Amino acid sequence: MKQSNNNKKSRDVTAFLYERLSRDDNMDGESYSIGNQKKLLIKVAKEKGYTNLVHFFDDGISGVTMDRPGFADMIQQLEQGKAAAVFVKDLSRLGRNYIEVGRLTETLWTRTQKADRETGAADNK
Repeated sequence: MKQSNNNKKSRDVTAFLYERLSRDDNMDGESYSIGNQKKLLIKVAKEKGYTNLVHFFDDGISGVTMDRPGFADMIQQLEQGKAAAVFVKDLSRLGRNYIEVGRLTETLWTRTQKADRETGAADNK
């Protein structure tokens, strides 16, 4: 099913920003705070040209589990094709289960890349 031009344009400028802080991270200092992650991600996403920024976060939830409400909501909306990019401070913010994080980056998120969007090549991976 083809997206309408308005939906495609909206998706092209939409980026999801995901912030996570677990209780263990609090000991790493202020650089990991949700507020600091948001500031950094907003700056980078805007520099990359994204204008519609949607935040998802999980505060106080360990990255060992992939069952986190903010993360699950973001993944569900990604599967619906609602964003062109996802920004995180580092991959550990997505999760501590590196096998699952790798699977996500190789399968689901390759669909959000810009390459060959007109031909649909990126959507068929």
